[in-house]
Amino acid sequence: MTTLQDEPDTGFGLYLHWPYCQTKCPYCDFNSHVLASIDHKRWLAGYLSEIDRLGRETQGKPLQSVFFGGGTPSLMDPDVVAAIIDRIRSTWRMSNDPEITIEANPGSVEAGRFAAYAAGGVNRVSIGVQSLDDLALRQLGRMHSAAEALKAIDIARTHFARVNFDLIYARQDQDETSWRAELQRALTIHPTHISLYQLTIEEGTVFHDRNARGQLRGLPDEDLAANLFLMTQDMCTKAGLNAYEVSNHAAPGEESRHNLTYWRGGDYVGIGPGAHGRLTLGGTRVATECPKEPLVWLKSVERTGRAELDRTPLTKADAATEYLLMGLRLYEGVSLNRLQHQFDVTLDPAKLQPLLEQGLLSATPGRLAATPAGMMLLNSILRQLLAD
Repeated sequence: MTTLQDEPDTGFGLYLHWPYCQTKCPYCDFNSHVLASIDHKRWLAGYLSEIDRLGRETQGKPLQSVFFGGGTPSLMDPDVVAAIIDRIRSTWRMSNDPEITIEANPGSVEAGRFAAYAAGGVNRVSIGVQSLDDLALRQLGRMHSAAEALKAIDIARTHFARVNFDLIYARQDQDETSWRAELQRALTIHPTHISLYQLTIEEGTVFHDRNARGQLRGLPDEDLAANLFLMTQDMCTKAGLNAYEVSNHAAPGEESRHNLTYWRGGDYVGIGPGAHGRLTLGGTRVATECPKEPLVWLKSVERTGRAELDRTPLTKADAATEYLLMGLRLYEGVSLNRLQHQFDVTLDPAKLQPLLEQGLLSATPGRLAATPAGMMLLNSILRQLLAD
């Protein structure tokens, strides 16, 4: 069994998954479900039980971030969120300025809860705007308008010092002119963090089925998608929002600390249906995973006091592969010293040199990073680097 040492700068976070939404978006492959009636007190008891169990295993490191993801966690009762945060604070030693984020949808019901979430301890919100074009919102299956989204951002800013919102581009019938106008509209409200994702057609989604039947017309070809990506990087950089990850842009100091823990290969606790975690216990890094079906997860907590599938110890090779997969998404790249000294991995020069010569990767003393051109070809780069 391989022992791995934690690095103090990689962070330690907690992810909590709320599995329910009002509706299922046709592009979404996340673990989300629609249910007419939810017993919030029952779910609270389940979450608290898992916090207690995992807290006993992971004492010693200060918890730097908490992320309520989903699903739509802004559908959670604010009292439930506050009680969870209280239990987290009493379970782990917290950093001096922990980042506590909740994902939200722009609908008026969720936006009206922002004050209560802030009072309960949330200090950052991430709003799933997805588009500032009403037709596109309908195509994406969203239940809000562009005006409601902008109003939700304004309301969020009155309660939270840190606000992120998401947009999806490379959508149906979208060209460079229309995306430039939409992104410029988003930038004129002066965000400090913005997440910009190209639309991907994932298996198991409504969009995937439509596309297979030839009913999802107007998607961009590779050249247009590449142009949209490069234009996005340029516009955000000029607006003072540097790309720190392939899809995330932030003003200096406004980067998502929780997500940086993932991308830098840090430890994080995963609680909730389908949640994953990475923990270093007794010198061994392990992967944790929870059952995806919400009621299976909840009943497992209630009946056995544990909602987790079998843990998987990671070899050094496994951990090195994950570190490359996640770390090359960051513009800061990965540490070659860490690869060598922590994971016993030295990249093959015969695989590395062609990627450097093609301008897809760049190397500085002790670090390796993808270039802007390489960011568009990460999957291909990783296949070449990791090929046997």
